[in-house]
Amino acid sequence: MAIRTVVWGENIHEQTNEIVAGIYPKGMHVTIAEALNADPAIEATTATLQEPEHGLSEERLARTDVLTWWGHKDHGAVSDEVVERVARRVWEGMGLIVLHSGHFSKIFKRLMGTPCALKWREAGERERLWVIDPRHPIAAGLDESFVVEYEEMYGEQFSVPEPLETVFISWFQGGEVFRSGLTWRRGAGNVFYFRPGHETYPTYHDANVRKVLVNAVKWAYNPQGDLKSINEAPNVPVEQALEPIEERGPRLHQAGEAGYR
Repeated sequence: MAIRTVVWGENIHEQTNEIVAGIYPKGMHVTIAEALNADPAIEATTATLQEPEHGLSEERLARTDVLTWWGHKDHGAVSDEVVERVARRVWEGMGLIVLHSGHFSKIFKRLMGTPCALKWREAGERERLWVIDPRHPIAAGLDESFVVEYEEMYGEQFSVPEPLETVFISWFQGGEVFRSGLTWRRGAGNVFYFRPGHETYPTYHDANVRKVLVNAVKWAYNPQGDLKSINEAPNVPVEQALEPIEERGPRLHQAGEAGYR
């Protein structure tokens, strides 16, 4: 079965900015989905901010293996209920790939638990991405570095938790560097942040960037399936203990009663 992937896009700049509309006439989310669908192992569909429930209903997320996320202009418009819904699915095992300005999205900050802040400059600088973990699956098929000719600069410090792995580091013409490809595990879910993707440049048409996206979806996919029990906190009765025990002392809860949350 193909990896069921939903490409989520804010879909605002494409509707309001002529430059962005010229580069991505069908929307960035469609361009990313087309790149993913070029690989027969992936089945990508799209969702946008403007759809009911932002296109991320309980039912749709339940059958999603990997979710990619691009947002920028209106992170605050994303429903807190949907954010919690996505977070639960990541904890259960759904992969999440956060792109570019999605570092300030509610879902990324929710999962990281940090400000996720950084330096930035919009000057069309050359970005060279260095592959510092060449054996990582996300870097498969890439040279030791590749260039994106026009990009927005992101610079350190990037206030995120220490990553599980650092796959890419970027250098910009102005001298700044940035950890541009980072992985984490949240619950049973794999999370990858990938920096390139400013909307006024044709980054998602770049062959190397598209290769990274395909590799990232395959890496984020969890073939073991969902771990639904990760959200549970069962009260185990004395008689169900693995070894015989006697109950001693007072207790607050009745046998089998749910705990406080």
